[in-house]
Amino acid sequence: MSGLVFRQLFDSTSSTYTYIIGCAVTRLAAIIDPVYEKVSRDVKTVTELDLKLQYAMNTHCHADHVTGTAALRTATGCQTIISKASAAKADLFLDDNQTLKIGELELEARSTPGHTDGCMTFVLHSHKMCFTGDALMIRACGRTDFQQGDARLLYNSVHSRVFSLPEDFSVFPAHDYQGRTQSSVREEKLYNPRLTKPEEEFVTIMNNLGLKYPAKLDVSLPWNMRCGPTEAEDKDILADIVANKPPATLTV
Repeated sequence: MSGLVFRQLFDSTSSTYTYIIGCAVTRLAAIIDPVYEKVSRDVKTVTELDLKLQYAMNTHCHADHVTGTAALRTATGCQTIISKASAAKADLFLDDNQTLKIGELELEARSTPGHTDGCMTFVLHSHKMCFTGDALMIRACGRTDFQQGDARLLYNSVHSRVFSLPEDFSVFPAHDYQGRTQSSVREEKLYNPRLTKPEEEFVTIMNNLGLKYPAKLDVSLPWNMRCGPTEAEDKDILADIVANKPPATLTV
């Protein structure tokens, strides 16, 4: 088993987890779900770990923060990645069951739609880890009332593609709002208050959550469909993100 360099980073504004996965032998690395405002932090972390960033990738096209993938490409020369089904822009597109090599590490891409139609779970079998994005969170799951959401599809995605993994696999979500950092397949199969329900009850729960309109959707989605801004720490873009102002020159 190849050695792993691993870091879990956090953005407190959007409660987003960003993950760095590096091969200890080749020093090649990937970053999962980077946040635009944290690009400088991420570049500094990669450098201090003596890693070369090969890929900047998203589990899906996010609606609650602007992605840092394009800015990381500008800063490091890495390639950007998202699922083909997302219809968002990137350098490389992943299909279901495709394997991505990061040095001697192999990351499997599993399609887990339902929160959005382009959601993927990334599985690092060698280290019993899965990065579930918003499909499966800790004692929760992603909402299904916008952005091609489908409660029934999400239920079946998680049960067939995540809960089918060995129970000792660690679950690393894209978000947590209560300070928890990870779970396991076993824990979520036993204790997830939504996904332990029968399918029809789950669908009813999801269709009646009554959630507010996502606060950053109007600014995040147009940028994220374009892979995010290309330059880090652009003052005008940062101001627009804070003000939730959609980018004037971009269309989805």
